[in-house]
Amino acid sequence: MRLFILVAAALLSLPAAAQLAPVPPAIAGRAWLLVDHTSGQPLAGQNADERVEPASLTKLMTAYLVFAALKQGALKPDMQVAVSERAWKAQGSRMFIEPKKPVTVDELVRGMIVQSGNDACIALAEAVAGSEEAFVQAMNREAARLGLRGTRYANATGLPDPQHYTTAADLARLTSALIHDFPEFYPIYSMKEYRYNNLSQPNRNRLLWLDPAVDGVKTGH
Repeated sequence: MRLFILVAAALLSLPAAAQLAPVPPAIAGRAWLLVDHTSGQPLAGQNADERVEPASLTKLMTAYLVFAALKQGALKPDMQVAVSERAWKAQGSRMFIEPKKPVTVDELVRGMIVQSGNDACIALAEAVAGSEEAFVQAMNREAARLGLRGTRYANATGLPDPQHYTTAADLARLTSALIHDFPEFYPIYSMKEYRYNNLSQPNRNRLLWLDPAVDGVKTGH
């Protein structure tokens, strides 16, 4: 976001002949979209409305609903959450929570964002809505409210499912809403590592190490 502002300011000082539109970057991805978050203006893209699997980017919506619950007071950062067997047995990336060992909402949020923990996502979904199934219904209602017309969720983690999909345009819209609506939680996305249960795991977003201007948000697979 800061980078785009600096680039725009620099262009104002260039001669008119030099104020040419930048060449879109060469990206191997099938569908992508580059957006200026401040203005909401799309800068470049390809197949932005094509249906794709969101994978771990699903956690953007999971986080959105969890942040909303925290902001509304339905959840508290220091609230203890009982870990269900379903959360404990989650497949894929995990923060390694354990059954019968309570964990706080704050710890789960950081495990979901920094470690991309599927176990944390399920535990939070159950804390918010009582079950992952009920939480998924809330995810789809929120997607409709935000105007994510090409998006449908089947789980809170991003594990593959034929009825689980989104678009690059919808992801951009959701990300902007997340940053705008919950700025108090956004700094968590720039944490480079998180330690839980004597295990330290790095943030899966490698861009945090490549460019100091990068402050989030989330990677997919």
